[in-house]
Amino acid sequence: MRSKVILKKGKEKSIQRRHPWVFSGAIYGVTQELNDGELVDVVDAHNEHLGTGYFSDKGSISVRLLTFGAEPFTPDFWKEKLQAAWAMRQQILDFTQTNAFRVIHGEGDGIPGLIIDFYHNHWVIQAHSTGIFQAMEAIAQAIQQAFPEHCETIYCKSSGTLPQTGTDYFLFGNTPETIAQENGISFHVNWVEGQKTGFFLDQRDNRKLLGSFSKDKKVLNTFCYTGGFSIYAMEAGAELVTSVDISQKAVDLASRNMELNFPGANHTAVASDVFEFMRSHHQHYDVIVLDPPAFAKSIKSKHTATQAYKRLNVAGLKALAPKGILFTFSCSQVIDDVLFYNTVAAAAIESGRTIRVLHKLTQGPDHPTNIYHPEGHYLKGLVLYVE
Repeated sequence: MRSKVILKKGKEKSIQRRHPWVFSGAIYGVTQELNDGELVDVVDAHNEHLGTGYFSDKGSISVRLLTFGAEPFTPDFWKEKLQAAWAMRQQILDFTQTNAFRVIHGEGDGIPGLIIDFYHNHWVIQAHSTGIFQAMEAIAQAIQQAFPEHCETIYCKSSGTLPQTGTDYFLFGNTPETIAQENGISFHVNWVEGQKTGFFLDQRDNRKLLGSFSKDKKVLNTFCYTGGFSIYAMEAGAELVTSVDISQKAVDLASRNMELNFPGANHTAVASDVFEFMRSHHQHYDVIVLDPPAFAKSIKSKHTATQAYKRLNVAGLKALAPKGILFTFSCSQVIDDVLFYNTVAAAAIESGRTIRVLHKLTQGPDHPTNIYHPEGHYLKGLVLYVE
């Protein structure tokens, strides 16, 4: 018999609308003492069953729901969710050109706290909750059962997402890296040593769009990491591409990926502070990508992050040649679309240049947003034409 989390009267409405989070302030009581990561049933004030999920004693979200209403949580849950998620990716991706994509995107695929990325038959799992981390073996077993022909390695990479309890280890196989393909372009991916799960998959469509603006252009890719935008620009026929990141390891990876696809390309990789680099290259580039890491990790840092985004976009606009194209992004969840737009607009005003918005961008469709959980939308982007 599972423990129950009892909600205060009226607090069941968001769950009835299929929002998967139960906040601590909505809880009236519990039937017995709960442990972090325990699977619990959530009931309303009249003891009506609302769903089942993992309890957390950390942060304001106390339960992340896996099922709703009368739907039971069964041992087949993981396999069924994986198969449903894979079926969706088959509809939105060309598997003959792309074998690197996100299979499970947390709430977007009905499993809050779970990220699974796929790189050419290698699976990388991140747990964002103790309950998910404790279910890691069951998840790995479900992957092997559902996709035996697509499973060479399963790697748990949760030390960064659960610093107190999570660890990194091989659940199956022992391969640390591969060469994966995205829209026919090859990338070295190392999930053991790389950031996140080894690659940033959410920008796939935006990288492809950048290519359409890059032919015969001088392109600057800032915060380049492994050089994704850089290689798409070169594939499209850019005159030259410059990749900048403060990490020497990152720019070495960008160079390695460029060499993998276009040996001898007119590509320069620079380990430098991005702001300092752009200050010394005013109006030098025809296309610039500003894709920084999250400046705001929490609501408390929102104001500071907003100022940082403004300074970055001012610097980018100064480095952009007349009739140039600026791709600018924010992946900070606490910076919403309106605030990001207004921040870029403030930078535009300071630049004094005539600017048009050509595209509004978001994360790729393999990072879906659950319509009942709008918080899953995190990547904002604008493509600007700057006279």
